[in-house]
Amino acid sequence: MTSASPSLPPTLLGPRRIVCLTEETTEWLYLLGEEARIVGISGYTVRPRRARQEKPRVSAFLSARIDQIMALEPDCVLGFSDLQADIASELVRRGVQVTVYNQRSVQDIFNVLWQLAAMVDRAAEGQRLLAGMRRRLGEIAAAARALPRRPRVFFEEWDEPPISAIRWVSELLAIAGGEDCFAELSRHPLGKDRIVRDPAEIVRRNPDIVIGSWCGKKFRPERVAARPGWAQVAAVRDGQLFEIKSADILQPGPAALTDGVEQMARIVADWSRRHG
Repeated sequence: MTSASPSLPPTLLGPRRIVCLTEETTEWLYLLGEEARIVGISGYTVRPRRARQEKPRVSAFLSARIDQIMALEPDCVLGFSDLQADIASELVRRGVQVTVYNQRSVQDIFNVLWQLAAMVDRAAEGQRLLAGMRRRLGEIAAAARALPRRPRVFFEEWDEPPISAIRWVSELLAIAGGEDCFAELSRHPLGKDRIVRDPAEIVRRNPDIVIGSWCGKKFRPERVAARPGWAQVAAVRDGQLFEIKSADILQPGPAALTDGVEQMARIVADWSRRHG
């Protein structure tokens, strides 16, 4: 007579203790209902707002409190981009599992969100949420195709020196009905390669709209309007200088695919109705 196999205790699939070094993974885990796994977040986190009250802040973007992270005993640390490579390497040297994503396009963002949902055993819920985002992007694109005119848009990530839109922002701008004035630069993954080396070239391309999202500081439209030679730029002349908060558009996650693109779509549609 053989003895029955011992029953295994119920286990939580995927990492149980996660540190998120950037905001988009925190927001996504909250949307998936898996916020209990998060034991540490970025100090820049504002989405969802309650995360700041519920979770310890253990990093900025380019730096992290390594000892504090180690004290949290994470099963996994989630990061984003080459800019966090030094943080990641230090944690790896200390024996921590680190997953660093490097998404740059809209499709990359969807892929990363899908992978993370599967990692925490929420594949079905992740698929449902992502399908809703894709459906809404399709609706925005359809509305944009009906616009009488598509404005030229300069999206500025930083002012000194001027840095133009990263790829996912450029792609979302196209979905919203705008034409990125520097679409050719958006293919470069690194910010240093998206610097507009000759600022006079922005004037020559004469954007109808300027959208600023200066990561880490408030966009100042009056400073943009006062730049040498900008008085006759269409966007300045017509008062089409807008800010989209970096948390809404420069985080490669749910925010950009929802609130960020919705704001761009409203700006573009309002311009088109006036100038159609």
